Amino acid sequence: MKKTQGLCGVTIVVGIMMISIGMVIQKDGSINTLAINNTVQEFNIKNMAASANMIVKEPKNNKEQQSKENLLLTEVTMETAPASVIAPPRVEVFDGMTLEELSIKLDRNLGSDIVAGKGTLIATECINKGVDPYVATAILLHETGCKTRCSSLARRCNNFGGQKGTPSCNGGSYKAYNSIDDGLVGFIDNLYRNYYSRGLTTVDTIGRRYAESPAWRGKINWYVEQIRAN
Repeated sequence: MKKTQGLCGVTIVVGIMMISIGMVIQKDGSINTLAINNTVQEFNIKNMAASANMIVKEPKNNKEQQSKENLLLTEVTMETAPASVIAPPRVEVFDGMTLEELSIKLDRNLGSDIVAGKGTLIATECINKGVDPYVATAILLHETGCKTRCSSLARRCNNFGGQKGTPSCNGGSYKAYNSIDDGLVGFIDNLYRNYYSRGLTTVDTIGRRYAESPAWRGKINWYVEQIRAN
């Protein structure tokens, strides 16, 4: 009887111990599960935070990049032709040409003697005074022979076109000028005052007053056509 009671007591003790061990194991498992869950949750939070940081920073980087691109575009725009350096509009002064183009054209017809390279002076004076530059150059070439070699009157007294007046050239009736430029300006001014200002603006009307020979007009017209075509 006592032996049976002893076995029952041992069984009870072992049972209690097994229950206790089971409870400890279950408790440890719960702790581990909780720890694992906490770790996963912490990992997820960190990842979400990292993702959030990336989402927040990305627009900032885009704005910085866009600002740099806008600055670059502004610099490029400033370097491209500002209004102050845009070429001026084309201004035609005679026969569809600018003053520069007309000057070059006249230079091609002035030969290689003392009036060579005076195209700009002749063109400017003619345009300012309303004198046909082709007609003026044609008379200059015919009267002084400057297409090849200018006359002695042009060489000695800078007189172009056979102008008469004072001061006298070597005591004669022809006028003397101090320089080639003065002589050319005086020649064009003479055409303006004595012809163009009086309505004589064509070779025919000028010729009736300028020269006695009817052949003069034909020769001047020939020079005019040569100048126009050259």
